[in-house]
Amino acid sequence: MKLWSKGFEPDKMIEQFTVGKDRDLDLRLARYDVQGSMAHIRMLESIGLLESDELEVLLKALGEIAEVIERGEFVIEEGVEDVHSQVEFMLTAKLGDIGKKIHSGRSRNDQVLVDLKLFMRDELRHIAGAVERLFNRLLALSEEHKEKLMPGYTHLQVAMPSSFGLWFGAYAESLADDMQMLVAAYNIANQNPLGSAAGYGSSFPLDREMTTRLLDFGTLHYNVVAAQMSRGKTERAVSMAIGAVASTLGHLAMDVCMWMCQNFGFVSFPDELTTGSSIMPHKKNPDVFEIMRGKCNRLQAVQNEIALLTANLPLGYNRDLQLLKDIIFPASTELIECLDMADFMLQHIRIKSDIVEDPRYDYLFTVEEVNRLVLEGMPFREAYKKVGLEVQDGTYRPVREVHHTHVGSINNLCNKEIADKFASIASRMK
Repeated sequence: MKLWSKGFEPDKMIEQFTVGKDRDLDLRLARYDVQGSMAHIRMLESIGLLESDELEVLLKALGEIAEVIERGEFVIEEGVEDVHSQVEFMLTAKLGDIGKKIHSGRSRNDQVLVDLKLFMRDELRHIAGAVERLFNRLLALSEEHKEKLMPGYTHLQVAMPSSFGLWFGAYAESLADDMQMLVAAYNIANQNPLGSAAGYGSSFPLDREMTTRLLDFGTLHYNVVAAQMSRGKTERAVSMAIGAVASTLGHLAMDVCMWMCQNFGFVSFPDELTTGSSIMPHKKNPDVFEIMRGKCNRLQAVQNEIALLTANLPLGYNRDLQLLKDIIFPASTELIECLDMADFMLQHIRIKSDIVEDPRYDYLFTVEEVNRLVLEGMPFREAYKKVGLEVQDGTYRPVREVHHTHVGSINNLCNKEIADKFASIASRMK
């Protein structure tokens, strides 16, 4: 039962090796395959390759398959190669020769391309939604804890005063940058490849603008060869966006792991959100954030895996591209799970107050003292030297006050401006 069958069946070992995990992975494409097929046959009817009554029958049958998919009852049967074959064979079994007309003017190459682009477009929307939820959580925490100072570090050495408002807000604005990457990947995915067939077009007078409208694509992949070249390129763009979000989330997870450590003790979580040790009864481990950090590090490797898989392929379709599904499908799912878990955990984060009152953080305020002297008229280098000598001889005494009012600083977080920036970027994906 293969769309390319010419009267012989391949060796079972060959079939098993070449099909691989495709039957399982293709289940995620089923709804998009039906969606693409509906647009395609509407176009075929408009150019005279289907009768209007045939179109009506096919649309009804495809609608019934779509209902099976939404109920979670759709399966790709043993011996059927992929989702495209399953849908066509279901149509043919029910409608006979009418079902066989659905493939006119297309190849499995552009069929899977349109499925993948529709799938990735939706996945990017889902990722963006999870990013937005976490962004809102971080910005709300920034506002809630903006008065609470914490140490800032460079080289993991005590540096200057920071605040939980700055810390939470920094990750929120970093997600705004990551949203730019998601929007860029979305724009690459949001181009219609249908009608490129096997990569060289068709002698049928296909109306590609019509299918672009029907599938709500932003634009066409106009050049049919370029359309086929987008297989792999689209996945690489999506993987880069996934990697950008994962980088931000991995850094946040690392911070939380550090701040939970007793040597810092800046944040904590309810006992039920931590795990224990089999030997040390006092342990409350940040396993959620450690696993999140590990997953996010792994997600940043996805773009390299895709780049290596596609690096030396010749022009046109090559079966290697099938393996992209096995890389990108789990990656998008895992990122969404990590984002949702981060949002859940941060709902329950507990912030320690009065951290900087500890004498170990006295030197946080040396720059504040230097700046105070400069404002009183002392040249910066003299003020720097004066405070430095006081630190060296043990006479320095901190004044635990901060007067940071410029844009984006401790007393002027600009959270509204950050929210507006994020909303402007996110709106470009809708």
